[in-house]
Amino acid sequence: MPTSNPRIHVVCEKEMYATIAKLAAQDGASLSSVAHDLLLESLELREDIALAEVADTRAESFNRDKALTADQVFG
Repeated sequence: MPTSNPRIHVVCEKEMYATIAKLAAQDGASLSSVAHDLLLESLELREDIALAEVADTRAESFNRDKALTADQVFG
């Protein structure tokens, strides 16, 4: 099935390949789609970690005395 999406070639250990193959068999999916989904989940987790770090930095610098109330913000 031709596609216009970019492709990557991934080399993995035998154990990782076997795990991905097992997941694909359980889901009735292709190795490619399982690998795609796993990569997507990994990227989402990394994004969550980065956003949590930003939130932690903001929380450390938060000063309740300088904060605006909801009425001040929304009128």
